[in-house]
Amino acid sequence: MHIARRDQAFQSIVDLAGPPPLRRRAAPQSRRFPSLVRSITYQLLATSAANTIHQRVVGACGGEVTVASVLDAGVERLRGAGLNRTKAQAMIDLAGDVNERRVRLSDHGRMSDEEIVRDVTSVRGIGPWTAQMYLITTMARRDVWPAGDFGVRNGWSLVHGLDEIISERQLRADGDRFEGERTAVAWYCWEAVHFSRQSK
Repeated sequence: MHIARRDQAFQSIVDLAGPPPLRRRAAPQSRRFPSLVRSITYQLLATSAANTIHQRVVGACGGEVTVASVLDAGVERLRGAGLNRTKAQAMIDLAGDVNERRVRLSDHGRMSDEEIVRDVTSVRGIGPWTAQMYLITTMARRDVWPAGDFGVRNGWSLVHGLDEIISERQLRADGDRFEGERTAVAWYCWEAVHFSRQSK
């Protein structure tokens, strides 16, 4: 495994978790907008709370998250689903920008990671984390390094037996050795947290 060869500390989690999920093709255009909306919901929330709120967001959109259904729901109905005003407005702004092609979801398959991040984060309320999750889960990009994600920082620290959780700045630098496969490294960091919780 290339990752363990580059950093022996990963050998135990590689053995425990097995190979990372197979890389998929980028999701079709119809799934890109709802994926971004979901990522906005999940910003700075625990997974269980985010799951509950996102189901309410889907309900507020009539059972299907589309550009039209988000615009129809409006800020107040989205807030009623449990979103704060910033997230609700970000969803509305994203829908408007996609509708007017200021955000070009249909072109993302032909764009670089950096171009996609710039395109998505042009929407107020959407930051680098949301864009990175979109690159990983929806666009199937293989070299995304979400160094600001607490789970990745926590997992890296567990893998390396650190007394304190590594800083975002240090993790960004340490990830350089894995250039080309950093999405898989992030997955192993998340798996390290998962297995750590299971063992308690």
